[in-house]
Amino acid sequence: MLTLRASSLLLIFLLPTLATAAHHHGHVHAAGDGVVISQADYQGLQAIKHDLSDPYGYLRSWNDSGLGAWSGIKCVNGNVVAITLPWRGLSGTLSHRIGQLTKLRRLSLHDNAIGGLIPSSLGFLPDLRGLYLFNNRFSGAVPASIGNCAALQAFDASNNLLTGGVPPSLANSTKLMRLNLSHNAISGDVPPEIVASPSLVFLALSHNKLSGQIPDAFAGSRRAPSSSSLKESITGSYHLAVLDLSHNSLDGPIPASLAGLQKLQVVDLAGNRLNGTIPDKLGALAELKTLDLSGNDISGEIPASLSNLTANLQSFNVSNNNLSGEVPVSLAQKFGPSSFAGNIQLCGYSASAPCPASPSPSPSVPASPAQEESKGVRRRFSTKELAFIIAGIVVGILILLALCCLLLCFLTKKRSSSSTGARSGKQTTSKAAGGAAAAGGGGRGEKPGTEVESGGEVGGKLVHFDGPMAFTADDLLCATAEIMGKSTYGTVYKATLEDGSLVAVKRLREKITKGHKDFEAEAAVLGKIRHPNLLPLRAYYLGPKGEKLLVLDFMPNGSLSQFLHARAPNTPINWETRMTIAKGTARGLAFLHDDMSIVHGNLTASNVLLDDHTNPKIADFGLSRLMTTAANSNVLAAAGALGYRAPELSKLKKASAKTDVYSLGVIILELLTGKSPAETTNGMDLPQWVASIVKEEWTSEVFDLELMRDGDNGPAGDELVDTLKLALHCVDQSASVRPDAREVLRQLEQIRPGTEGGAGTSDEGHVAAASSAGNE
Repeated sequence: MLTLRASSLLLIFLLPTLATAAHHHGHVHAAGDGVVISQADYQGLQAIKHDLSDPYGYLRSWNDSGLGAWSGIKCVNGNVVAITLPWRGLSGTLSHRIGQLTKLRRLSLHDNAIGGLIPSSLGFLPDLRGLYLFNNRFSGAVPASIGNCAALQAFDASNNLLTGGVPPSLANSTKLMRLNLSHNAISGDVPPEIVASPSLVFLALSHNKLSGQIPDAFAGSRRAPSSSSLKESITGSYHLAVLDLSHNSLDGPIPASLAGLQKLQVVDLAGNRLNGTIPDKLGALAELKTLDLSGNDISGEIPASLSNLTANLQSFNVSNNNLSGEVPVSLAQKFGPSSFAGNIQLCGYSASAPCPASPSPSPSVPASPAQEESKGVRRRFSTKELAFIIAGIVVGILILLALCCLLLCFLTKKRSSSSTGARSGKQTTSKAAGGAAAAGGGGRGEKPGTEVESGGEVGGKLVHFDGPMAFTADDLLCATAEIMGKSTYGTVYKATLEDGSLVAVKRLREKITKGHKDFEAEAAVLGKIRHPNLLPLRAYYLGPKGEKLLVLDFMPNGSLSQFLHARAPNTPINWETRMTIAKGTARGLAFLHDDMSIVHGNLTASNVLLDDHTNPKIADFGLSRLMTTAANSNVLAAAGALGYRAPELSKLKKASAKTDVYSLGVIILELLTGKSPAETTNGMDLPQWVASIVKEEWTSEVFDLELMRDGDNGPAGDELVDTLKLALHCVDQSASVRPDAREVLRQLEQIRPGTEGGAGTSDEGHVAAASSAGNE
């Protein structure tokens, strides 16, 4: 037996290690907690080491001397669960005795030079979830036995020297989400069982030697006997998002049944020998973003139904086929000539390929009066006709004048009613509520930074700070508005000023704010704070009956919470955008803490707003200074209910910079996982759930599926892991262990410098670069 040193939570994110040991009474022991693994696991690792060539000595630590950790090995409960050795310069072969590691969950050997066969003994590993062998020199056929791995979720053996066919048995892995066998020399047919797998999200078989026809999308399903009942049964059950069969030797027609895979986002069939026509039913794939049918022998016209896809379609290519007819206008307008070139009989996609003009009417056909007039033959009106025309014009003008008078009277009465409503303190749908929503504007004729006491019927006091607009108290209170949301502090409105400007107004609850004098003193401080990642206070209004309104910039993209959790299914958020939001939020919080000595106290995704370019701006900062102590306690309680409250707040009842960092960590976890902290999983909040997954084994199960199919804009695997490490550091139960906001920003900038970055070369990075999706 072999003993292992227990690993801490932090070490789980580093290269997994196996503590070495010394033999004792027939077993191998080491200093540590006495966790023991079987001799079979130990012997299996030694066999793997023996068959691999290790020019850089990474496997020297794989010994029984007890002098150090075993590089790239991770154990849980005494079993080897992960081998992670990418980019190590390893060659040689992979021993079949890897099948002895019966609890192995992850095998990551990508980007080495390992050759020989892929061991069929991998099929003996029932817990294997992730198999990453891409960018090596493996040869021979893909073992059919891998289909026995019931837990397998991701299998990537692309960029090798594999031959043989695609084993249909891979479809037996009912949890398989990602299958990438591209860039090999695999031949034969595409198994219909694979295409019809209900669990598969990403299928890449491009750049091989596949032949035959593309199988019917549902032919391999075992869920229903007939095609009609089958189509009914697959609704909402098939998850295939990426289908890449490009650059093979496939022939025959494009199956119309592909339209039944309603979640398809990428269909790449380029560089084959496909014939027939483009199925009209493909126009029903509402989520399709990429359709590439170039380099085939497809004929006929481009179906008009494909125009339905232009709203979401980002890439479209049917060049170098035998298509004819006119290109649908919406496709021609959105995609350039290169998308249609090489089709001699295709027209209407550029000025150099115009469609023939419609034939003119036969000269023998008598021209109609309208045609005669269009040719310059003008008919003269009689005196009686002219009189009727003039009379009609006069009557029309009189009616128009009458309508204008009625409209003017109506508007005058409406303005009078608005002023009366404001004076009496009563809210109307578009008046007082509108005033509350007019935040963020500027005034007319008033200088920023000055206090203005509005006279007349409105009354009250309006104080402006610097900003792009100016407005009067009357403008503010008479603006039309709609409620955007409510919180413990008050109600937020979206307001439209008379000149069409959009602003946001927070109407504070009157009984929870400080008195006028203290309120104005604190508001004066907040009104001077300016930072690109903080939502500025533009003005405030004190009403004659105690109303308090805060005027703020209107953010068109709403809150981060809405942006993440209330968007349409076909509007993914890429990694670059998520990191921009994370860094901007950290930058704004660091400024508050370090430069303004302000604790936010209620940082949530609902208080991070997004501008036109998805740049984050923290809202409600310093708002606690305007409120009573009791009100702030209620806010802290509400934050706890949403999952953003640090554990120490239950005792201290007072927010601090460290509690703000905890909230920031939750937001970063929210960006990574796509999950809302308000939703619990098995009774655990978001940090607890992530920690539980990580404690068992690091897998990509915690990450949002969108990050796995993000293409060239996706993250490298180490970026995801490092960001996750940082987020869990922020939500540490001990406040003293958490970094400050400035350190969080520094590490985020280090993980992904600037605003641009590419996918990396780790397991998840490779899959993301191929637009993959799914869990590992």
